[in-house]
Amino acid sequence: MLGVFPLTIPHSPPPMPYSPHNDFPADIRARAEAVRLAAFDVDGTLTDGRIVLDAAGNESKSFHVADGLGLKLLGEFGIGVAFVTARSGSVVPARARELGVRHVFTGVPDKLACLDELAAKVGISRAQIAFMGDDLPDLRVLAAVGFAIAPADAHPWVRERVHWRTRLPGGHGAARELCDLVLGAQGHADAVLKRYAAP
Repeated sequence: MLGVFPLTIPHSPPPMPYSPHNDFPADIRARAEAVRLAAFDVDGTLTDGRIVLDAAGNESKSFHVADGLGLKLLGEFGIGVAFVTARSGSVVPARARELGVRHVFTGVPDKLACLDELAAKVGISRAQIAFMGDDLPDLRVLAAVGFAIAPADAHPWVRERVHWRTRLPGGHGAARELCDLVLGAQGHADAVLKRYAAP
């Protein structure tokens, strides 16, 4: 008869400390560490790109809550956030107000000129700007900034011309990936985790 052995469950190891240095190439870490302003196209990056119009022409968009927390955390740690979109309307300014984003530009015909003006105003260079865009109108900005990012579902011609692509698509956590990378690369991950960890 086989013997009966008591079931033993080993203690779970403590969680490994988060370190972006283990997950990203050195050049990506360096670019993220230099960021002082994270700027985002809106449609296709902060949203999934769909634009919903009702019969009266009122527009609605869908944003991801995880992206929102990441954007708020950037601001809390002194990293500027900007929304830059060619479309006009009230939805983007409303979302920006909700998140405390102060730099909001809608109806922008030239995104690079807009960011250059903002950079001069806040005293930073293009090399200190991260920009996430997903389609051809974003290419001029992506080619000019220090850290160019595309969501996973960006247009192929854009995806092949950026420094880094997120794992998640636009409107589904892509912006949060960038926020976490920047926060981690600049040494804020422990402070963020300490704030939200259970006592």
